[in-house]
Amino acid sequence: MEKAQLKKIEAWFDSYVAGFYCDGDDFLNSNIELKEKHSRLVRDDILWLADRLKLTENQKNIAAAIGLLHDVGRFSQFRDYRTYRDTNSLNHSLLGRDVLRKENVLAGLDSEEINYIETAVAHHGDKEIPAGLEGDTLLYCQLIRDADKIDIYRVVLDYYKSYLANPESFKLELELPDEPTCSEEIIRDLLAEKRISYDILKSFNDIKLLMLSWVYDVNFAPTFERIKQQKFLEKVIDFLPQTEDITRVRKHILDYVDKRISQQH
Repeated sequence: MEKAQLKKIEAWFDSYVAGFYCDGDDFLNSNIELKEKHSRLVRDDILWLADRLKLTENQKNIAAAIGLLHDVGRFSQFRDYRTYRDTNSLNHSLLGRDVLRKENVLAGLDSEEINYIETAVAHHGDKEIPAGLEGDTLLYCQLIRDADKIDIYRVVLDYYKSYLANPESFKLELELPDEPTCSEEIIRDLLAEKRISYDILKSFNDIKLLMLSWVYDVNFAPTFERIKQQKFLEKVIDFLPQTEDITRVRKHILDYVDKRISQQH
């Protein structure tokens, strides 16, 4: 992908997202703004990761496009369903791929580049990367999943702070009830190093536990290093009830990250 082609994609994104803001609808606008900012920061994070992995300029341009476009399905999802929860609406990853096709966003790219981008967008939100992917197709799927996690940790920590400070004036979607409990099933899965499905989440605290389980789906050493450097996991854990179960989870998760970093050096 040439730089000019990336610039064209970026210009389309700017125009496309601008059309979702609506005067007088603070709830909609706050949630659209959240995903617009997230998309731009994931582009920055995927470029940071691509640089650390010493990818070529062509690969970096493709990665940047994937980072910016990965959540393009979120905008119509929230406009139409007023939720970002796929189980209550549509699969936002597949919706994003359909938007790219309907809008002809990738016109002018060669078929291989189109496949890289569409595959990465379509599967970035899956519980696991589909079996059978290889080469650069697999690489781009791994890159977007890692870059997405880096920024979502930032997003949710800001989200938790804002909600805790003033729940009544909170303008973003909470998704699940704010209850003081954590599901025992999810804690067991975390300690067993299993990836957790959105389908079994029951509370706001369960969402936080899900964020911790993402370390079992990190692909690259620089991602682990950044997660540790920024203390993302510790900060998420601090928003959970400080029970014996959470103490065990804290130790297990942090030890796992240290182990993965040591294995990759």
